[in-house]
Amino acid sequence: MSIRIGDIAPDFKAITSIGEIDFYEYLGDSWGVLFSHPADYTPVCTTELGRTASLKKEFDQRNVKVLALSVDPVESHLGWIKDINETQNTEVDFPIIADSDKTVANLYDMIHPNASETLTVRSLFVIGPDKKVKLIITYPASTGRNFNEILRVIDSLQLTAKYSVATPADWKDGEDVIVVNSIKTEDIPAKFPKGHKVIKPYLRTTPQPNK
Repeated sequence: MSIRIGDIAPDFKAITSIGEIDFYEYLGDSWGVLFSHPADYTPVCTTELGRTASLKKEFDQRNVKVLALSVDPVESHLGWIKDINETQNTEVDFPIIADSDKTVANLYDMIHPNASETLTVRSLFVIGPDKKVKLIITYPASTGRNFNEILRVIDSLQLTAKYSVATPADWKDGEDVIVVNSIKTEDIPAKFPKGHKVIKPYLRTTPQPNK
């Protein structure tokens, strides 16, 4: 099964480091980040899970719930969490799925034969409150994820879901945004009263509407 942006994220039940969860029930009306790891006790992933834990307030502010996944069992997860907390000076309190039979990995197409015949690749999915996949990023095992970028993309997704705007290259929360082309230029003032600039007929910008 191949997962694409816009698809409904598959629901599942799984054993995790905090007990059994139902994915949809766990998310509720929140946004979700589901990300996979090849195995426990891997160095890059240790830093990533620590970084995720340290960003708890940032995820909470954005109404985002986080889940990690590894194919190792819960007992291994619990030992790894102790190492993460110790080495990364944090407290991992989000669930890590024990996907020993690779049910979730297969649901989300996390196993790529060209990368590995047995291990999940390091895929990350952002899922909206409508349970649709909004973003997919896949990393090689050697490169740690950029969590500043993940938060930036979530900011963009949440903004563009509510307003008729898009975000330009390198956009950060609080900067000007692009008015989508479906809105006529003459209709912009009524919809975006903070003002706008017409750079080209197809490129119109306006201050971020919710700031």
